[in-house]
Amino acid sequence: MVSALYFVAGSSVFKVKNNNSVWSLNEMKAPHDFYCLAVDPVRPERLYAGSFNDGLWISDDGGMTWRPAGKGIIHKRVLSVAISPTEIINGFSVVWAGTEPSDLFRSEDGGQTWVHFPKLLDLPSKPTWRFPPRPHTHHVRWIQPDLHDEQKIYVGIELGGVMKSEDKGITWKDRQPGSQYDCHTLTMNPLAKGRIYEAAGGGFAESLDGGKTWATFNDGLGSDTYLVEIAVDPSNPDIMIASAARGAHSAYDPERASTIIVRRDSGEPWEVVQDGLPERDGSSIFSLISHVSEPRVFYAVNNLGIFQSIDAGKSWKPLPVEWPESLLKERVRWFVAV
Repeated sequence: MVSALYFVAGSSVFKVKNNNSVWSLNEMKAPHDFYCLAVDPVRPERLYAGSFNDGLWISDDGGMTWRPAGKGIIHKRVLSVAISPTEIINGFSVVWAGTEPSDLFRSEDGGQTWVHFPKLLDLPSKPTWRFPPRPHTHHVRWIQPDLHDEQKIYVGIELGGVMKSEDKGITWKDRQPGSQYDCHTLTMNPLAKGRIYEAAGGGFAESLDGGKTWATFNDGLGSDTYLVEIAVDPSNPDIMIASAARGAHSAYDPERASTIIVRRDSGEPWEVVQDGLPERDGSSIFSLISHVSEPRVFYAVNNLGIFQSIDAGKSWKPLPVEWPESLLKERVRWFVAV
């Protein structure tokens, strides 16, 4: 059972705690605006958070206090961070960090030291990578360590595509046809070896063979093909939800936002989910999460609240916590469960 959920917004980290089905929300001030967040499942009080211009930070007390990570990450913009689900070395889960400009780093000692993996930048598609709002750069938007094979890792470049390594980041294989190049989120499922799910600016793509081949499937999305996050039912790899908008302009800023959650089941077309969720106008893009300990359960959070589904994404209810008024106009980023 999930004991806590974390998300970031502005210069705060929020912890939503579940104590015997009684939920509470606690706001903790952060030293900087954080853009990404990860929780070590081996040490649940250990958090890693990346900032836009001030590097990677570490907390050992569940987000109450923070300190800078150790040396080795050569860029200050850390926009993605991930914990390996399979590798634990000397009591520490292996941590990956991605930056802008695109680069990848790995720590085996709890963030004290970092190893650089520059071969990612040798891929043939590298000259085409770009991030339209800042067109002269690009970044590692998402890192997905393989759930079934510790040698494999997948990296989503915004905007560049999905890159794959089969030797822990030493060498890389370039993006493949059928995948989406404006990658936002990648995920996997513990019951589906080799299956990778991608939410991207051009819609949904997936691979069933560990990234060798990909197919895009946008049936049912209509004009809402700008997907930002995706989550999969831990007990059924064929049930997934995604957060969607008509484009970047209406996805992130609450003042002009118009977004929805969509659901797909067993290969059928995507369907819009409305039961228990806010109207789309004024509702910024949802961050989504599922957790292996809770079959058929999803969580979603955005500027209007935090919501739970206990029927595999068909219907939703807000969690019974007092929602801070300050969040109504904030973009909520990154969502993790422990």
